[in-house]
Amino acid sequence: MTPPKIAIIIGSTRATRFADKPANWFFDFATKERPDLSFELVDLRDFNLPLFNEAASNAWMPSASPEAQAWQKKIAEFDGYIFVTAEYNHSLTGSLKNALDQAYVEWGKKPMGAVGYGGVGAARAIEHLRAIAVELQMVPVRNAVHIGGGDFFAVSPLGQNGEMASIEGHIAGSAKALLEDIAWWAKATKAARG
Repeated sequence: MTPPKIAIIIGSTRATRFADKPANWFFDFATKERPDLSFELVDLRDFNLPLFNEAASNAWMPSASPEAQAWQKKIAEFDGYIFVTAEYNHSLTGSLKNALDQAYVEWGKKPMGAVGYGGVGAARAIEHLRAIAVELQMVPVRNAVHIGGGDFFAVSPLGQNGEMASIEGHIAGSAKALLEDIAWWAKATKAARG
């Protein structure tokens, strides 16, 4: 079996987003830690998705939007997903929710996990993300990376704007556990999908 292919999806499109810093750190960490998996950074900015305005989910009929079709084609390439998300008003970003809504068929029967950042490490956003993933027939994994509190302010422009290496010792254990979950489920679901 070829190594499962995992998308690390950058879930914010704001011009001033912080997401690139943890996404790039996690990509590098995952690539070194798990040579049995293949990783790709997928940036929502690259897809220019309109707000969902289809007649129905692509579970029921093909999407009309060329941007949605391009997004669906891209995410269909992967065997699992790790979303990098902020927490906005106790939930995930609007751009990430819209991206999730723009597909259905492509997400199914694949694992998902999350790297969250913010005051409470995006804990509430990740819980909402897991609930949405269940409806999309993904397999949410238990472990996640939560970059919160002092760690968030140590690396964020809102605080000291330090390098991710300065907090790696605090979050590496969670990152390894997340990758272990994703690897197990990606291999199992890929084998089951044939």
